Formats: sequence, C-alpha cells, structure tokens
Amino acid sequence: MNLIKVLKRLDSKSIWVLMKLCFRFPLFIFPTLSATKKCMSISTQHYGRLHYKNGPANAFRHAFWNYLIAKNCSNLTKNETATLTWSEKITDWHEKAFPNRELARKMDLHNNEVGRFIFLNHSSKTEQEVIEILKKLTVASSKVDSNSNFANFKNKLVHIIDE
Repeated sequence: MNLIKVLKRLDSKSIWVLMKLCFRFPLFIFPTLSATKKCMSISTQHYGRLHYKNGPANAFRHAFWNYLIAKNCSNLTKNETATLTWSEKITDWHEKAFPNRELARKMDLHNNEVGRFIFLNHSSKTEQEVIEILKKLTVASSKVDSNSNFANFKNKLVHIIDE
C-alpha cells in the first residue's frame, strides 16, 4: 500500500475531511494503517485477488478490515465507543472518498458494519478464531441486488457477484 499514491487520488474535500478525522482521533491513525495493511495481506492469503471483486471474498475483506481497525485501536484505549466510532467514520470516509456504484457502496457499508458487530461480540477471541468466524460467514454470504432490503441481512455478509 503506497500511501502517497492513495492520497494523490483524493480531492481536496476528501483530504480535508480525512485531516479533521485524524485530528479528532490521532492515536488511531497508525493502528488503522497497520490494520489496513494486515487485512489486505490476509485477504490475499485466503482469497487471492478475488477480494478485489464484489463477491464473498470482498465481503470478508470489508468485515475483517473493520474488525481489525477496532481491535487495533482498542489496544490503545478501552473506550469501545470511541473505537467503534472511529472505525465507522474512517471506513465511511473511505467509501465516500473512493466512490463505488450505489449497490457496491451499500454492500461495503453493510459488510463494514458486520465487522464492527464481530468485534463487539468476539473481541476476546484470537485473530485466527475471528478469521474462522468470518470465513464461515463468507461461505454463507447472501447475494444481493438493487432490490434487496439490506435490513434483512443484519449481521450477515452480503455480496453482489458469485465467484
């Protein structure tokens, strides 16, 4: 992950919002970068390049990313609310800064939320145990389309394409 290349893709408004987020939660910047790098590596290890598509592997990646961000940040503070707020705000920012089609954006936001749910309910488990939980959720991931009501898939992973 080349941070300079990523930042060059952003418009000034996105950079400004990111700066405000980072000033509000400065302790969480490096744990988030670490979580992002680790998430990409583990997603590639388990799914190859499939996690770049809008299938079940992508659902795994988004949920695991949010789990890892929350887990890494919780090592710095025991304030679960701040940890989850940051995880939601930074990943929501990512979805706005790097826009997707509407359905893909909804899918990503939904799977991000599942990752935070996993953190809330399994924060005492090891990373490997959480990976196994998420892999099971990935196998059971539901295919959605533009007519889907995402509320029907609470705490379940969703995907757009079959892999």
